[in-house]
Amino acid sequence: MTESNDSARWEAIQAVVDRVTSWQDGATEGTVADELSKGFGEAGVEVSADDVTRLADAIESRHGAVSAEEVLSS
Repeated sequence: MTESNDSARWEAIQAVVDRVTSWQDGATEGTVADELSKGFGEAGVEVSADDVTRLADAIESRHGAVSAEEVLSS
């Protein structure tokens, strides 16, 4: 994957995370994970089920801005 494609992928992932974070505050983890999966599908980016779970956990625990790259790189 080229650096440009990788950057575009991270931007798409972050956009989905930001969207779900903004309107899913207080939702259950299952709902957050479902919405993340749906958003990634709509954005055309492939994210593993484990990574969706990690992002959902971060959204639930932080109740604020979540950096997808930081969560998935740790």
